[in-house]
Amino acid sequence: MMTKDVKQLLAEHEFVRGMEERHIDLLASFARLKIVREDEYMFREGEDADCCYLIRDGCIAIEVRHPSRGSVTIQTLGANKVVGWSWLSPPYQWKFDGRAVELTRGVCLGSEQLRDACEADHEFGYQFLARLMPVVSERLEATRLQLLDLYAP
Repeated sequence: MMTKDVKQLLAEHEFVRGMEERHIDLLASFARLKIVREDEYMFREGEDADCCYLIRDGCIAIEVRHPSRGSVTIQTLGANKVVGWSWLSPPYQWKFDGRAVELTRGVCLGSEQLRDACEADHEFGYQFLARLMPVVSERLEATRLQLLDLYAP
């Protein structure tokens, strides 16, 4: 079987599907493939948030460290999900850990190039952020529910 190129993988991802071809070309210009093995970390809290990840297959657990309970999973994200939006605001550092629950393949969009592209092409920036905001909202709600469960009497 022939390996798909990054542009084709992007175009097939739910987050990107339906974007203008020129915007997909722009994303492909700074995208790279990423593979994370089971139990390896895609990113750790406090590290530079250098990518916005589009998961192709596999599963990533978004975790927070609790002083007495260790790592607590806030949410698990699989195929066609976006992982990471800490790249969007200073200080551009991960706020959570992202650990592969199983072998996970995806596409990494370089954060610096992504911020530059949003700044340089406001139409692209609007389209990208309009797709990202529901992701942010969903993650905040999942975190809120997890915290209620974690700290409920």
